Amino acid sequence: MLVTGVSRFLGGHLAARLAQNPDIERVLGVDTVPPPRDLLRRMGRAEFVRADIRNPLISKVISTANVDTVVHASLSANPGSSGGRVAMKEMNVIGTMQLLAACQKAPSVRRMVLKSTTAVYGSSPRDPALFDETMTPKDLPSGGYAKDAVEIEGYLRGFARRRPDVSVTTLRFANFIGPRIDTVFTRYFALPAVPVVLGYDARVQLLHEEDGLAVLERAASEDIPGVFNVAADGVLLLSQAIRRAGRVPIPVPSPIVGPVGRLFRSARLVDFSPEQMRLLNFGRVVDNTKLRTQFGFTPRWTTVQAFDDFVRGRGLRPVVDPERFAVLERGLLTAARALR
Repeated sequence: MLVTGVSRFLGGHLAARLAQNPDIERVLGVDTVPPPRDLLRRMGRAEFVRADIRNPLISKVISTANVDTVVHASLSANPGSSGGRVAMKEMNVIGTMQLLAACQKAPSVRRMVLKSTTAVYGSSPRDPALFDETMTPKDLPSGGYAKDAVEIEGYLRGFARRRPDVSVTTLRFANFIGPRIDTVFTRYFALPAVPVVLGYDARVQLLHEEDGLAVLERAASEDIPGVFNVAADGVLLLSQAIRRAGRVPIPVPSPIVGPVGRLFRSARLVDFSPEQMRLLNFGRVVDNTKLRTQFGFTPRWTTVQAFDDFVRGRGLRPVVDPERFAVLERGLLTAARALR
């Protein structure tokens, strides 16, 4: 079995879990850089292979090890940790193309699992209340991680047509949250003052990091082909989430959202991409019925429970006294309206 992206949380911890399964003969963890030392220790008997999936030599790794299952978990949504937006796109799209080409040539490969994202549905004011797996976005993602994921899923469908003997599973994950994982969302909600778009209160649906790992482990261990939305039950309004984290919302008028995002990016606080800014405007909620009924998995944490576990695990403390919070919020809203 081969897992990509093992230097990051999901890939590394997945490799560690799979290595504990005695029914799996061998686990290879692939990435361009080694995992952190503590994560490498957790991986146990899993073997780290330093390789770039953009390089055709990944084909040799797969064929030499006689790999039967590939879990592609290296798709990145964070340009900052990927060397910039251009490097992120190359790794996401070109890397996936090379990986699929290598798998297509390898007769040993019998199962392919892709860690995708619900961002493929986009985020717009015309969205349905719930997206199911058959739906397409009202507005196609114009760039960034969401567009990468749309392209990658297209390449995977082409691979499935060329290799009908391979079981292909596409997992569209909602935004991850939890006490250990590092994402744009966890950094956003950890900010003392959280920018929000004036006049909008998006519905937020999340997934606990442990539920995400459990779904990946099940998909890697069993043949469950298909496309599945992977998200917790329930939603939070963005304003509710900010209150639960004890943060201070800073309403930002729509015309200056772009400059504010660039300011946060340049300060290396949070790297907001355009599709993430749209998510903060309009939100996105998906239907997880197929995950429960066909995939056979029910998330342990609801969106609210996952978010609260993140707050507890990170030890977030209210920035201001709760009794003063409402007064401060009203003052900020009044000031923001005056700037319009």
